[in-house]
Amino acid sequence: MKTAGAGLSAAALLLLAGATPSAHADTSPEPGNHLMLGVSHGEDPAAGAEGGTLLRCDPPGGGHPRAEEACAQLSAADGRITALPAEDALCPMIYAPVTAHAEGVWRDRPVSWSETFPNTCTLRARTGALFALDGT
Repeated sequence: MKTAGAGLSAAALLLLAGATPSAHADTSPEPGNHLMLGVSHGEDPAAGAEGGTLLRCDPPGGGHPRAEEACAQLSAADGRITALPAEDALCPMIYAPVTAHAEGVWRDRPVSWSETFPNTCTLRARTGALFALDGT
């Protein structure tokens, strides 16, 4: 009987050891291309983004509704949001500023970007699918 109890204790310890996260996992950066994206209303870049989403690009996903298209556009611009090609759009001349935010990593380079646009139409025309967080 004593041997069976010792066997169970050893098995329990092995299960616990496997469930404990390693210290290495807590300190190493997350690999791959990923950005946390958000849009806030107004001109204040310090204001928190309202309802952001994660964009992963290896493979595309992470909750972004147009992840494949956004990742393709970012890849073509080498991860530089300012290098995304502007789309032709007729935007109204209504001033309703929005500030777009992006934080993350692209090809092992940190990304921290924020820019204010005069309205949502201009934001979409300038950033393509990247900030199409509502799927449109």
